[in-house]
Amino acid sequence: MTGNHENDASNEDVTGGPNAAAGRRGPRHRRDLTRRKVVVAGAGAAVAVGAGGALAAGAFAGEKKPAQTPTKGGAQATASAGSSEACYLLTSETTEGPYYIDADKIRRDITEDKEGIPLTLALKVIDSDTCKPVAGAAVDIWHCDALGIYSGYESLSTGGGGAPTGAPSGAPTEAPSGTPTDVPSGAPTGEPPSGGGGGGGHEEPTDDERYLRGTWKTDRQGRVTFKTVFPGWYRGRTVHIHTKVHVDGKWTDAGYEGGHACHTGQFFFDEASVLAASAVAPYSTSTTERTTLTEDTIYDQSGTQGGLLKLKYDRKNIARGVVGSLTMAVEPDATHDGTDAGVQPGASASSSS
Repeated sequence: MTGNHENDASNEDVTGGPNAAAGRRGPRHRRDLTRRKVVVAGAGAAVAVGAGGALAAGAFAGEKKPAQTPTKGGAQATASAGSSEACYLLTSETTEGPYYIDADKIRRDITEDKEGIPLTLALKVIDSDTCKPVAGAAVDIWHCDALGIYSGYESLSTGGGGAPTGAPSGAPTEAPSGTPTDVPSGAPTGEPPSGGGGGGGHEEPTDDERYLRGTWKTDRQGRVTFKTVFPGWYRGRTVHIHTKVHVDGKWTDAGYEGGHACHTGQFFFDEASVLAASAVAPYSTSTTERTTLTEDTIYDQSGTQGGLLKLKYDRKNIARGVVGSLTMAVEPDATHDGTDAGVQPGASASSSS
């Protein structure tokens, strides 16, 4: 696999230098992040958000304001790093899951012509103590396609499409003909539903596909935008997108080097949006039973703090596109790679959202 960069136009130069070539890189699950290096090009990339662009521009309007403390004059002051209380609730850490591939594609448009409802993901990264933007961070996102398949792991993903063409009568519809549906315990069935630990352990990629994966740099305001498609679902998990935030590295002509992952999380979608999407092809062709948001074992039912996206879309026609936004409050000095013992399972289905 050769790491490469998608050559889009951009107002921001990620590296300030010319394109650099990358050698073949295999995924390393528990790699030393100080050696983390990804290839980027100097031109940068701009997201062609189309009709969703106007919505993305105002995606953070009306978001929760930082906690404030009264001053002697009656004015409000944002809590500082030295205050006893953080200015913003820390975004929940979650499992990395088994299907992470380290910074393979440096791009903001991760669609690769995959079918699905257009999704513009507008993210902001801030320090939870100071509420200052975290600029220059490397943000990874990855998720399954409209039918529950992960790139790089197509043979391990259960998906949810119909029976393959020519399948004999009575063949299972949730897996290719010949694939057992009663999978023995321990075999991968999409992403394990357990929210604790390392999410069942990392799996080595089974193919060279890399659609719906990408990494990009936060700007001076801590913002980054991705263009993708609304994810589908697979057995045992609600609709979600994975993310990592890497800090303290250095963007160079050769790539992003050093640093550590200060946040590993997941983004979630409310039930109304998922139900609307499920009526649109290709989502409507899925035969996989869907896990709802309240049934999911990884989402902690805490709303935006737990990764629940703020969504904007035409309620009468979701197929036109969706804009999802979220501010991630992180601890830049901490290391959260999604495989450490500090990752807690999600709350039970009875927990309040």
